[in-house]
Amino acid sequence: MRRYLLTLAALVIAGRDVGAQPAMAAPPVFIDELTWMEIRDRMAAGTKSVIIGTAGQEQKGPHMVTGEHKYVLQHTAERIARTLGDALVAPIITYVPEGSWDTPLRGHMAKAGSITLPEDRFIDLLLHTAKSLRAGGFTTFILIGDSGGNQNGMKAAADQLNAAWQNTGARALFIGDYYTKSAADIRTYLGGLGFSLNDIGSHAGMVDTSELLFVNPALVRRDRLAPGGGSPDSGVNGDPTKATAALGKALVQIKIDNALAQIRASRATTGGF
Repeated sequence: MRRYLLTLAALVIAGRDVGAQPAMAAPPVFIDELTWMEIRDRMAAGTKSVIIGTAGQEQKGPHMVTGEHKYVLQHTAERIARTLGDALVAPIITYVPEGSWDTPLRGHMAKAGSITLPEDRFIDLLLHTAKSLRAGGFTTFILIGDSGGNQNGMKAAADQLNAAWQNTGARALFIGDYYTKSAADIRTYLGGLGFSLNDIGSHAGMVDTSELLFVNPALVRRDRLAPGGGSPDSGVNGDPTKATAALGKALVQIKIDNALAQIRASRATTGGF
């Protein structure tokens, strides 16, 4: 009894409510974290939308892991799904167009670890993904890409799906504002804070680095941060030394807000979900 009282006193001193129940974790929104019956039951309760996200597997300079786009999209797609309240998230597709493996290698493909998929195969992958998920009961497919090389293919896939699904109750929404509009908005936002276009850059600079510092800082090699990546062949355009997690939080939110706005506008013009 004395040991119990001492333990109880210690908990009270520590500020813990010994009668409180542990907080319930929010249910997963990634379909690969759910059983098929849990997915079925979520759809029966009204969750008929699924986010199909794509992210380039590409070099990100000497200071960031090659999966940067995937980690950012995992964060944003989850936030988007939870805000919508009626959507789940398919496994992120990381095989996207990144150029050619033919010599001479150029762009991202000239760096170790980048993986490319020809445009037509990428479109086929998206089509098969959406058709598979539709067979399981989903009716609305939200296509979002975190990297530039996959935008055209995602739009083409959405157009093909909508042409095939006319008058069937199924539809595909290509949410290009997540990438294209957000890129412009981010430049405007950072410019308003006094950063130059050279600071901001176009690849693996302060934007990408800030976003990864926010969503998963352990994946940034801080000792390798350098303006322009530190060498002409670094794969970096911009100044990642100016990146911060606080900036990353704001930049990620721009992407989420633009995606949600376009999704909601698409719902309004297509009769809802």
